[in-house]
Amino acid sequence: MSKIGRRPIDLPKEVKLEIKGSEVSVKGPKGNFSYRLPNGVTVKLEEQKLSFSREADTKQLRAFHGLARSLVANMITGVSKGFVRELEIVGVGYKAQFKDNTLVLQLGFSHPVEIPVWKDLKVACPSANLIVVEGVDKQRVGQFVAQIRGIMPPEPYKGKGIRYKDEQVRKKLGKAMAKGQ
Repeated sequence: MSKIGRRPIDLPKEVKLEIKGSEVSVKGPKGNFSYRLPNGVTVKLEEQKLSFSREADTKQLRAFHGLARSLVANMITGVSKGFVRELEIVGVGYKAQFKDNTLVLQLGFSHPVEIPVWKDLKVACPSANLIVVEGVDKQRVGQFVAQIRGIMPPEPYKGKGIRYKDEQVRKKLGKAMAKGQ
């Protein structure tokens, strides 16, 4: 059995789960989701615990078994707690601000970079060099944050750019320091 797929999911009290055939619907305080299970993967709800099983032991079904369990677990976490990712902007004169459902970044280019915020996400800029993205869908939050980071990833010499909050950027020695070795 799949190591991930065989672990049961504990259902929080505030989350309502509905199973109709191969369709799993989850409703919670932060929103709702639905997911269609792959063919060959089944789900059972017993005593506020959700368990997954598969019909056969093929390589593809083993992969789908763990995938389905992970996606449903992320749906449950998303509708109950939500997902938050933080970005940090490092560089002199670099800043971010949120206005009119648009994230405006000043990153040393000749023009400000404007990114329209997706309708299912919440973006906040508590300070000029911090961006907080919240949402119910883990994949959408991660994709939006990666899109922002992709505009100016941290460079290895001075560390300037946009990075994840706890990301450690390995700095390289400059040309003058490398010459002496």
